[in-house]
Amino acid sequence: MSNPQVELHVKNYGVITLELDAAKAPKCAANFLAYVNKGHYDNTIFHRVIPGFMVQGGGMEPGMKQKSCDAPIENEANNGLKNLNYTVAMARTGDPHSATAQFFINVADNGFLNHTAPSQQGWGYAVFGKVVSGTEVVDKIKAVKTGRKGYHDDVPLEDVVIEKAVAL
Repeated sequence: MSNPQVELHVKNYGVITLELDAAKAPKCAANFLAYVNKGHYDNTIFHRVIPGFMVQGGGMEPGMKQKSCDAPIENEANNGLKNLNYTVAMARTGDPHSATAQFFINVADNGFLNHTAPSQQGWGYAVFGKVVSGTEVVDKIKAVKTGRKGYHDDVPLEDVVIEKAVAL
């Protein structure tokens, strides 16, 4: 069985196609697909953009309105997948097992995010897929101008909107 793929249609930027690694990150892949299939990512924004690090989205609507999410999932960062350029990982809070809907695309090799130990500091961030098409779209997003909005830094000055996410 081939790995599931998802298209992110980003308004005025293009389409990013993600391939999910359902074998190595089954809970993250199923979680992401569940959000895709219920339309959660439609009309959300990439709300945190840091060149040389990552672009994060999946949890905010335009205007930095946070969307409600399902229960957190188990962190699968110990699956052997690495936070390399153009891989996709689950975002989370300081609690290693707090990932819900937000995700990020690495725009550099971020080895310091990899799992090193089952501890608060060592859990890392669970990679569950990679960009297989649309790296040029990711590159355009990482180049947008950012600033501060409310309590958030690195917010694009103009919204970068995921119009829809489609499971292929």
